[in-house]
Amino acid sequence: MSRREILRAGAVGAAAVTVPAALSACGGASAVRRATAEVTSAENPFAAIFGVDEAQIRGALSELTARGADQAELFFQASRSTSILYQDGIVSRASGAVDLGVGLRCVVGEQTGYAYTEELTAEAMRGAARTASTIARGSAVVAPQRFVTREPAQDRYAIEVPWRDVGVGDKLPIVQRAAELARAADPSIVKVDVSWADAESRVLIADMHGRMVFDERPMTRLYVTVTAERGGERQTNRANIAARRGLDFYTEAALAEVVQQAVDRTMILFEARRPPAGEMPVVLAAGASGILLHEAIGHGMEADFNRKRISIYADMIGRQVAEPFVTIVDDGTLEHERGALNVDDEGQDAERTVLVDRGRLVSYLHDGISSRTYGTGATGSGRRQSFRHPPMPRMRCTTMENGPHTRDEIIGSVRRGILAETFTNGQVEIGAGDYTFYIKNGYLIEDGRLTAPIKDVNIIGTGPETLRRISMVADDSRLDTGGWTCGKRGQSVPVSIGIPTVLVSQLTVGGEGDAA
Repeated sequence: MSRREILRAGAVGAAAVTVPAALSACGGASAVRRATAEVTSAENPFAAIFGVDEAQIRGALSELTARGADQAELFFQASRSTSILYQDGIVSRASGAVDLGVGLRCVVGEQTGYAYTEELTAEAMRGAARTASTIARGSAVVAPQRFVTREPAQDRYAIEVPWRDVGVGDKLPIVQRAAELARAADPSIVKVDVSWADAESRVLIADMHGRMVFDERPMTRLYVTVTAERGGERQTNRANIAARRGLDFYTEAALAEVVQQAVDRTMILFEARRPPAGEMPVVLAAGASGILLHEAIGHGMEADFNRKRISIYADMIGRQVAEPFVTIVDDGTLEHERGALNVDDEGQDAERTVLVDRGRLVSYLHDGISSRTYGTGATGSGRRQSFRHPPMPRMRCTTMENGPHTRDEIIGSVRRGILAETFTNGQVEIGAGDYTFYIKNGYLIEDGRLTAPIKDVNIIGTGPETLRRISMVADDSRLDTGGWTCGKRGQSVPVSIGIPTVLVSQLTVGGEGDAA
């Protein structure tokens, strides 16, 4: 395997981007030309992009399945990305990346052999295939003699102009406009950082059954960080928007909204204080509070954790895990959402998966391995960070459906508690679901009314217990527009999260007087 730097514009640093930071490719300039070539053949787009033909793919699959396989595929990927960090009125960092390669996987039972190469020659692919196939000890599987190339059932993120055709000269005015709006929002604002990222990933999945599917996945994100100063005190907060969209995503209205969110979240911190510590009701605000649903509950419903009996939900299919007004879904079909997919990274069509139906656990999120183990269909949830990684069950767009209450009803029902609005970080133990989340913005609730703003708050609980303690769900469910990224076993993938306003009857709140 060979890796070399392709492009570096300006000083590259740790800008807030969600695409891999490694700037690498292989095979010299010809590989770069292949990775960035236009699709010239509607029938075989991979020939123009990846520089390989069916004979090479067939040869690699023959090696991959020569000792037997229950599942085997080649995952080709050509990706490119750019990022810009704008600080104090200048571009302080900018970078570009081009990446190209193929991952080869052989699955026998629950064992996985995996290898990848950045060199897309017949010899390199067959060599990687032999490495991946060493786990197998069975009869050879005949490689497909022909491939059926199919389009995804739906194109959920088509954009008018691909990001590869958009120059920096079109992007920089958007970044500058966001910074200008933020600077003008309040005289106490002393510093504004704007981070930009755009990316595209073109993938081809070819499997041992002769199925071949191509997908082109755009992504973009704009991140605004605001620092304000009053009376010698400084406060900083941020907001961001992200989607599988093109340049037209950044309308004046969209920029104004994300800037106003960042400004409002920052300015309120001057008035905020820590709440009293203790056990109390916690209202989770609609949208961004879905991070708790994703981390503390959703991961426990991914099939690999249950197949390995790590998750507390391993024996709970068909059982009541929440009140009847709680329904949780993971949906890969939402157009242009950050977590949306046309097909997953095993080539399965994405779908809407109901995990908890009216309080009852009805499904896990499956990839090919777990679907065979459980004797059920895959849910289009097999995802990987890149061609360097094997897929595993992952969430896409995870949310809770509307309930029978209203936001005002929920807040009015709380005598003493808090409203959690924005979160910055947290820790979760997948097995038991124990978690700690840090709340950046929120409000104290006293006698059914929002009173003082709060900050620097930890909430502590257990995912399954929190799910059981959800006592009210409002009718205002929405997805958060931020650029959420999920990490699992060293792999990061883009996701969307959401939730309606929800009342958890009791959680541990770390506030004033709490040594923690």
